[in-house]
Amino acid sequence: MLEVVLKINRSLTNSVVKESIKIDTIENSSNKALIIFIKNAEKGQVKTRLAKTVGDDQALKIYHALVKHTREIALEVDAQRHVFYSKHIEYHDEWSEVYFSKHVQHGNDLGQRIEQAFSATLEQRDKAIIIGSDCASLSPAIIEQAFQQLEEVPFVIGPAMDGGYYLLGMNHYSPSLFENINWSTDTVCSETIRKIKQLGQAYALLEPLSDIDNEEDWKKYGFEIND
Repeated sequence: MLEVVLKINRSLTNSVVKESIKIDTIENSSNKALIIFIKNAEKGQVKTRLAKTVGDDQALKIYHALVKHTREIALEVDAQRHVFYSKHIEYHDEWSEVYFSKHVQHGNDLGQRIEQAFSATLEQRDKAIIIGSDCASLSPAIIEQAFQQLEEVPFVIGPAMDGGYYLLGMNHYSPSLFENINWSTDTVCSETIRKIKQLGQAYALLEPLSDIDNEEDWKKYGFEIND
């Protein structure tokens, strides 16, 4: 079994029908796709763990700040950009269709939704990376470094400190990575790595970063963005 793990230091200035996702092409010659998963910003529906201590209004405000940060770093990445909404497409928000293709997530669980997004984007691009909107420490340089690693290995993972991952990338479609995973638990990253090892594939690990899931996370890492 082949296992090559590359650890990258942060010396750099997160059963459906395939036809349900249609990738519209925005003029971009890059062979890379950046997938961004976001939730429709509704009070009481975002950052719910955070809201337990700061309230729904502040949680929504923090979510908007995180989404703004995610959008700004995505715009600096040389890739075709795809934003996937949790419920429905927002056509008049700040995710300009000049720079982002817009889609809706499809699937019965997070694994199916991620798998379908990778399936659709990798039909048109050689490499794809998915991120969420929970990581205040994520930067364009980290994403570009992840794309560079996909020139050398099939998979790249950005481990989150809570046991999940803030970034996942691949250079070929691998649906088995998303099967039988205990989503939203502290074993998501380790289970994913185990599946990669079972495939006999190599992977690169980025530096662990923290998602903003609760008030303590926000106090520690929220300073990196403006709320």
